[in-house]
Amino acid sequence: MTARDTLLELDQVALHFGGLAAISDLSMTVHPGEVLAVIGPNGAGKTSMLNLVTRVFDATRGRILFKGQDIAALPRARIAHLGIARTFQNIELFDAASVLDNLLLGRHRFGAGAWWQQVLRTSALTRAEEAHREKVEEIIEFLELSAWRNARVAGLPYGVRKIVELGRALCSEPDVLFLDEPASGLNPEETRDLAFWIDDIRSDLGITVVMIEHDMALVGAVADRVICMAQGRVLAQGTAAQVQAHPDVIAAYLGT
Repeated sequence: MTARDTLLELDQVALHFGGLAAISDLSMTVHPGEVLAVIGPNGAGKTSMLNLVTRVFDATRGRILFKGQDIAALPRARIAHLGIARTFQNIELFDAASVLDNLLLGRHRFGAGAWWQQVLRTSALTRAEEAHREKVEEIIEFLELSAWRNARVAGLPYGVRKIVELGRALCSEPDVLFLDEPASGLNPEETRDLAFWIDDIRSDLGITVVMIEHDMALVGAVADRVICMAQGRVLAQGTAAQVQAHPDVIAAYLGT
C-alpha cells in the first residue's frame, strides 16, 4: 500500500479521558474514492474516532495523517480548510435561518475576501459571492431541496433537516465526508434515498465517504468496505458479509 493509495490514516491512535480509554491503539486507513462504513456496538469508539479526526478531541497519542500530513495537533478551524467535512448524530443547524443561508455557511472555508474588498464591494468579491451561490444551488438541485430553499430550518421535517446538514457539508467541497449515523431517525423511504445519494456523492462528486452507521441494510447497500470497532480498536474488516459473519463481531454484539 503506497501513500497514494491512502487518503487518511490513523496510526496507533489512543484517546483517554482520565483513566478511561475511549480509543486504544486504533490503526485504520481510508482509501480515495471508497465508501467505508464503520460499525460496532454502542461505546465502541466510533464517534470518538471521528471527533479525533475533526479535532474535537486531542489524541492522547498516535498520528492522524491526511494526505500524508499529520493533523493530530492542528487547530480545529483548519480541518475544514484541508478538505474534511462531517455531519453529526444530533443535527447541528441554525434553526432560525433559511435552508439557503445554512448551505451558504458551508462555503466559509473559501473565505469572503479581504476586509477592504468587503467594505468597497469590489467586483472580485461580487464574482466570488456569485460563485458561492452557484455552488450552493448545485447542491440544492443535487439533493432535491428546491422546494425548501427559502424555508426556515426550524419548520422542516426531521428527514429534510438531515439532508440540509448533508448539503451544508457538501457545499464545502470536501475530499472526505464523514457521516455520523446518517440514517438515524429516517423512515425506510428516506433511507433508500440516502443510499442513492451516498453512491452519487462518491461517483458524481468524487468525494470519499466514511459512514458510521447501525443500519446494516444501508451499510450493505453502499459500503465498499466495512470496519467493525469494539472497545476502541478495529475488531474486523472486509466486506459487509465478511464482517457480519466474523465470530469476534458476533461475540461483540451478542456476547459469548
